[in-house]
Amino acid sequence: MSRNKIIPYRKDLKQLARKLRKNSTIAEILLWSELKNKQILGFQFHRQVPILDYIVDFYCHELQLVIEIDGSTHDFIEVGLNDESRQVRLEVEGVIFLRFDDLQVKQNMASVIDEIINWIEQNQ
Repeated sequence: MSRNKIIPYRKDLKQLARKLRKNSTIAEILLWSELKNKQILGFQFHRQVPILDYIVDFYCHELQLVIEIDGSTHDFIEVGLNDESRQVRLEVEGVIFLRFDDLQVKQNMASVIDEIINWIEQNQ
């Protein structure tokens, strides 16, 4: 099932997204090396994508799938609440979230990729 809905975003976030791409975390770099160039079942992912008023780590337009890596900055209560409210707002637009812990990406990439593939296969 191809969703491929265009979701608007604030144009001023493009510059910040570029900056975030240039300053990726190690976990983001590792996962990006697995997602780029349609390596996961032929689906195109993009990184640091502006959607509405937010920037998500990875996004596949066709699946309307966001993949977020939660690191130490996500441990603070305020950020956690922001993550939750952001996720709820984007889910209203039909976006689906898969979240992975920073350490999980660094230490067990195979399980992360398996979970992404399983989600795609079950929701296609």
